[in-house]
Amino acid sequence: MLVSQGLEALLPHLANVRVERVGVDDDGVELVVRSIAPSARCPWCGSVSSRTHGGYRRMLTDTPLAGQRVRIAVAVRRFRCVEASCSAVAFAEQIPGLTSPFARYTPVAGGLLAAVAVALAGRAGARLCAKLGLAVGPDTLIRRVRAQPIPEVPEITVLGVDDFAFRKGQRYGTILINMADHRPVDVLADREADTLATWLREHPGVEVVCRDRAGAYANGIADGAPDAIQVADRFHLWKNLCEAAGKTVTAHHGCLRPPVAAPEAQAGEPEPGVGTVAPAAAPEPAAVIVPERRLVTRTRERFEAVQSRLAAGMSRSAIGRELNLDIQTVRRFANATSLEELLVNCHNRTTTLDDYVQQVNELFNAGLDGAQITMRIREVGYTGSEQSVRRHLRPYRVPGTSRSHPDPVRRKPAPSAPPVPKPRKISRWLLSRPDHLTKDDTTELTDLLTRCEHLQRLHEHVRRFATIMTGLRGNEILDWIQLVEADDLPHLTSFAAGLRRDLDAVINGLSLPYSSGAVEGAVNRLKTLKRGMFGRANHDLLRAKVLIPA
Repeated sequence: MLVSQGLEALLPHLANVRVERVGVDDDGVELVVRSIAPSARCPWCGSVSSRTHGGYRRMLTDTPLAGQRVRIAVAVRRFRCVEASCSAVAFAEQIPGLTSPFARYTPVAGGLLAAVAVALAGRAGARLCAKLGLAVGPDTLIRRVRAQPIPEVPEITVLGVDDFAFRKGQRYGTILINMADHRPVDVLADREADTLATWLREHPGVEVVCRDRAGAYANGIADGAPDAIQVADRFHLWKNLCEAAGKTVTAHHGCLRPPVAAPEAQAGEPEPGVGTVAPAAAPEPAAVIVPERRLVTRTRERFEAVQSRLAAGMSRSAIGRELNLDIQTVRRFANATSLEELLVNCHNRTTTLDDYVQQVNELFNAGLDGAQITMRIREVGYTGSEQSVRRHLRPYRVPGTSRSHPDPVRRKPAPSAPPVPKPRKISRWLLSRPDHLTKDDTTELTDLLTRCEHLQRLHEHVRRFATIMTGLRGNEILDWIQLVEADDLPHLTSFAAGLRRDLDAVINGLSLPYSSGAVEGAVNRLKTLKRGMFGRANHDLLRAKVLIPA
């Protein structure tokens, strides 16, 4: 039977065949079809022949119907070529819209598989196809991705460049973005300067390049497109400033602790002087000696070991090999100006008790023990353990104090003043827009800045840099760098020195409206694609997944 008009609209790829039989079994629906054309065209010479020379049966997988798998058995005819000069003696017919050489899927099913492969690739795509009624393996879908044509690189005026990790810490690549439409145009196998320079020479016409502050990209752009304007991304500039500000806050966190007030003499008591004998004060019970935390001990030992070997002339790599430390760890201990700078992070680790410390101290001074205090603060949201509360109160207990029947006289009072906020919280206050802070946060920040002139100057530098960045006033950055270099803030001075080394790109980044935000979004999409492929992130496969539009 010929395909009816209604069925032809539903199955247009069967318009050129006659359906001879329809069978239904446990595996789905099977259609037996035959071409209705009286002749076929030779694929080599193009001549039309109607001389049949046998035939064979060909099985194709089609798109599912109503959730049922569909197989099409095509009775294919072979024809003799009528052109004597043609190298082909015989050829098999191809039915338009239904068959193609060596294909096991109809064009409609093949297009569906290609779309699933580009979106999900291997295992995830195979699971979806099984639900759709298409039995296909993960490797088949991956071959479909690799078989898709890669779009041509368009004319690019503004280019975005950033790196990504094939395997973090081991192998990296480079993604290139057309900033006009925010679409990826290529994925390079590494992040070397020569590779980027070669690509830029092969694709002339780039006028502006948005990049991070990596030196390799700066050299590659200068070599491959010397006339292009390099723009340092504002996000990375602000990120580097945040890191420098955080280190400065950590280094000066000790300045924020309020001084211990000397005990005042009670009214009416004479001051000890000549001819008077001061009464002997009752000895204050000594507090329990709290063992030093293991993290503090380890930090002190590593700092001393690294510094002593640096003084002896050893390189940082050699120190890392001898102490069995990662080079980044050695660098952190080598660059520290003092041990206290490292111990600030040890003593200021975030815990679940941080938001309840003041309340715990007040309850402890009122005579409650650790269990009672834990019950009280759990009523207001505390989710930690009782042991954390007891560990906090341990320095304020004295020998002989009973936990079940505490004696208020034999206690060392816990500080009732609010604790100094953690360095991370102070850094967040310093780096936030003033109108984004609450009134309490603004008041507390103002109070903290009055205790340390270094943090006061840091706050001024941060606010001025933010004004330059948000107002695109890049011509003022050189004056800002000179002010920072004249100040006594080593971490901020190091950041300013980095800006000076890449000054032209920094000025462009703080003056021009270009930004690498679209590049960062493309990198996030790339990471999602890479993880969705369960680690199968070879360069050619990942490049196809990124560049082929889904």
